[in-house]
Amino acid sequence: MAKVVADISVSLDGFVTGPEPGPGQGLGRGGESLHTWAFEGDAIDRAVLAESTGATGAVVMGRTLFDIVDAPDGWNDEVGYGAGLAAQPPVLVVTRTPPARVRLADRFTFVVDGIASAVEKGRALADDREVVIMGGGETIRGAIDAGLVDELRLHLAPVLLGGGTPLFEGAAPRNLRQIHVRASGHATHLTYRVD
Repeated sequence: MAKVVADISVSLDGFVTGPEPGPGQGLGRGGESLHTWAFEGDAIDRAVLAESTGATGAVVMGRTLFDIVDAPDGWNDEVGYGAGLAAQPPVLVVTRTPPARVRLADRFTFVVDGIASAVEKGRALADDREVVIMGGGETIRGAIDAGLVDELRLHLAPVLLGGGTPLFEGAAPRNLRQIHVRASGHATHLTYRVD
């Protein structure tokens, strides 16, 4: 069965976006520094990105993140899942209401019956590869709280954003087991087993 991995970049103060995120400013004010490792990283960052992208069989994301990546300045043929690798695994979007129009319609499937259903559909699509929940913060938090996540991968960026979208605000208490750490000049890549 496919492993389910929650994978997201986070600031030192626990935010996955800066203040005021949305289309046109997807990561909020100052939030682009969260992904420096993915776009301007060193050999370690490139290896982490390539390994993760190569192991991905399906992606799950929330509607807020979808609205950002499907906006005119979002994903395109050069930038997509895996940053500049622009991989195109099947993407399942958790939403109550699918959008009327989708710019990149061939890349997305909308799941209206919750995160657990999206993960199960992702497993069916991924074969034995990983199902990656890439965000946003609320979607990852909900998947962890629902017991759907096997591993949590955090890309800890050396930045204090001072506000934005918190990753763990309101999360249920839980112990994690650290299983891997890789440090670069742009991020500390942390992997935890979620028990």
